Amino acid sequence: MNNLDIPTVIHPDLTQTAGIASKSFSGASAGNEHYISVEAPAGLTFSEQLDIVEQRYAQAMESLALSSQSAVFRRIFLSDVLNQADLVHVSVLVTETKDNPVAVSIVQQPPLSGAKIALLAYHIESPAPFVKQRISPQHVIIGKSGLRHLWSTRLCTGASDASPPPVTEQTRQAFTGLIDTLSDLGGTLRDHCIRTWIYLRNVDVFYQGMVDSRTELFEEQGLTADTHYIASTGIEGACAHRSDLVMMDAYSVLGMAPQQMSFLNDFDHLCATKDYNVTFERGTRIAYADRAHHFISGTASIDTAGRVVHPGDVLKQLGLALTNVDALLRAGAAGLNDMMHLLVYLRDPTDYASVRRYLSARFPGLPILIVQGAVCRPDWLIEVECIAMVARDAPELPAF
Repeated sequence: MNNLDIPTVIHPDLTQTAGIASKSFSGASAGNEHYISVEAPAGLTFSEQLDIVEQRYAQAMESLALSSQSAVFRRIFLSDVLNQADLVHVSVLVTETKDNPVAVSIVQQPPLSGAKIALLAYHIESPAPFVKQRISPQHVIIGKSGLRHLWSTRLCTGASDASPPPVTEQTRQAFTGLIDTLSDLGGTLRDHCIRTWIYLRNVDVFYQGMVDSRTELFEEQGLTADTHYIASTGIEGACAHRSDLVMMDAYSVLGMAPQQMSFLNDFDHLCATKDYNVTFERGTRIAYADRAHHFISGTASIDTAGRVVHPGDVLKQLGLALTNVDALLRAGAAGLNDMMHLLVYLRDPTDYASVRRYLSARFPGLPILIVQGAVCRPDWLIEVECIAMVARDAPELPAF
């Protein structure tokens, strides 16, 4: 139960259907939000699995009574993006009409259930109409309650030549695409970007170059240890361009009041990221009149000195990672029960079965996707991220 005893709902009719899970948040005044996860069965061709994901997604929308207009964001996880992207691009998961755009992220992070494809989708129901507008191939704006929510996906160089730019330049180009779009809308990276997801083709090799480039760019944009950073996940993943080393997705909100944004830390559990020379926020909270969104960055088994804890034991690392997430959420008056979904990255696919058993028992019915994605330090076997929502009664703040 959340702070105002307005329940978030896990739909039992969906949780009993193989491959589908959903959770819904019911706001007091500004509508409902839904997260849906869909996985395909293993052992079929990619085309067959794609068809089943489309069918299961349609079934989930029908069960929740969601229209196609309610779709805001989809992330599609693939096992082999270079061979699968063409089929995905002509599927109903990606194709759109002019008056109904949807922000779609496509990333190679193999689902570890044995499937070739999985889907995480975000939908909004609103008592007042909201407007969706595609302003470029990478950017969709949702206009709602006087705010503009910018979803940016597949930001990359599009490199396909034999001599692509180095990772430092590719990182800068990905961010520049976002910065320029925000500027055109009257916004800035510092004041309006809430969350980024940065995918690296070989995180063990290229992570430090991305970090160095991001730090330099952040300083240019006024993001420093004395101001704030951006909630983020930096993880192994790839886009459909064979020479791209970096791809980024991002979420920004324009029109917020300054008091709406705060940052989540618990120094009894985790150190500040700057203590080990990286530049991201552990979590960012956006407060509205009737709810608050908590964006938790990729979180691992780390202690207050920035050290890896429980090396070699994936379940103990998962337990501490979740303890750390809970601490961050509690800093924003939320908790693990308020998670709307959980995304889990595993370095070693053979750990999947034990991790799935643990999470299914602890969070029955919650939309959970477990994908292959190496974390930025080899000793970290697992990383988790989530979005949580709680009810509020703060009429002085803008509505969601």
